[in-house]
Amino acid sequence: MSPLRIVVDRISDWRPYFPTDDLITAGDYLAQAPNAQQDSATHVINLCGGLEYLETGYYVSLLAQARGQRVLPTVETLNQLSRKALVDLQLESLAALMNELTRRGALQGDAFQLRVVFGECLQLELSKLARRLFDRLPCPLLEARFQHRQGLWRLTRLKPVSLSSLNGDEQDLFAQALNRHSRRVWRTPKARRRYRYDLAILIDPEEALPPSNKSALKQFIRAGRRLGIDVSLITRRDESRLAEFDALFIRETTALDHHTYRMARRAEHEGLVVIDDPRSILRCTNKVYLHELLGARGVPAPGGILLHRDDIKRLPEKAAGLQFPMVLKVPDGAFSRGVVKITSADQLPAEASHLFESSALLLLQEWLPTEFDWRIGVLDGKVLFASRYYMARGHWQIYDHSRGKTRSGGFTTHDPKEVPKAVVTAALKATRLIGDGLYGVDIKQIDDRVVVIEVNDNPNLDAGVEDVVLGPDLYTKVMEVFLARMEARRQQAS
Repeated sequence: MSPLRIVVDRISDWRPYFPTDDLITAGDYLAQAPNAQQDSATHVINLCGGLEYLETGYYVSLLAQARGQRVLPTVETLNQLSRKALVDLQLESLAALMNELTRRGALQGDAFQLRVVFGECLQLELSKLARRLFDRLPCPLLEARFQHRQGLWRLTRLKPVSLSSLNGDEQDLFAQALNRHSRRVWRTPKARRRYRYDLAILIDPEEALPPSNKSALKQFIRAGRRLGIDVSLITRRDESRLAEFDALFIRETTALDHHTYRMARRAEHEGLVVIDDPRSILRCTNKVYLHELLGARGVPAPGGILLHRDDIKRLPEKAAGLQFPMVLKVPDGAFSRGVVKITSADQLPAEASHLFESSALLLLQEWLPTEFDWRIGVLDGKVLFASRYYMARGHWQIYDHSRGKTRSGGFTTHDPKEVPKAVVTAALKATRLIGDGLYGVDIKQIDDRVVVIEVNDNPNLDAGVEDVVLGPDLYTKVMEVFLARMEARRQQAS
């Protein structure tokens, strides 16, 4: 069986397009007997017209999911499209985009209709809107209607449309968009049989400080393919394709109010193995959460207090008795950003007022100057690497953003057996509170004192840095964890 099934109501619906062996009618598809070995590798594109609840097209998606196949649209998407309230919830973030399109003069009149074909449309000026609609509610063929009311553009209708309703230009767009959307699964059968699983690595090609450099990404691809995993690089624009994969590896800096978290949640919902998983992102990206978690569970951490925005007038009182200098942090800062050294109680109100603009809570911690921080990489509850990150020259942090251009200190990477036992113990104890994913634990060692500064859900794995000791084996170890988890998922499904 081909790994791609294009399901239509009638074979005649496909008459405008090139013949393909991947085509099947809804009746024939529903009559097929499940095949556990082949079904998990099959991609289904449901182009039926009757997608309403309990209609033929609905059952195509329902049975595809029951068979363990990856289907577009999913039953969850169809259920959302049938309920106006759920559609509005998914698309509530469209207002800013509609305002932008209005300013650019892309929206004319009091109403317009937009047909979306695999996230594309005929109107180039509305391509971003088409992609946004498809990303939120991935359905191959959508029709959206908008009206301008009381100074605002409102989505008044969003519904699937049938393949047979497309006109000439739309048919051309459909053929091209289908090919682009499904190019991964249109490989030759020989190439497809080489790999047991498909893994996506999410990256941002424009990111200034990515978690993995280009050489490391190539190493991940090589390691995965040696293990029978086809590894592909994707970006945020490929969110709607997540169901095509068995696993998602996020190699882009994560944040909660961000597409990385949204894509992690969506991938987990689709049944993919995910690192960083949403729970780890939620727990690690907020320093306030980590401060409370580590303190409550007895993990050694810097002393500190939480400051609330309402405390601004009481800061001198709250700072009484504290030993300065101290460090003031926003909860979700990364790469040393949002971290300010406070040299005295007099400096605190001004710096706190500035940081309170972005967060209702701040963390004020003791300042612990060291020459370097330990970074202990932990994967699946085991130490993966151990590095020392040195402070930027003439600065008290690893990253120095004070001069307009980011500078960082040097590094050394060590055999974990050479790391002080107390450092490794603290790192493993901290990560057990988070989960079983991939973490980088930052630890300061001052004489006999060892304290956990933070746990990062998205640690750097760079060629020439964290892989100095293990070399290619570091990337293999990561892919082996993915492989074991994907095989466990497949066994559970069967």
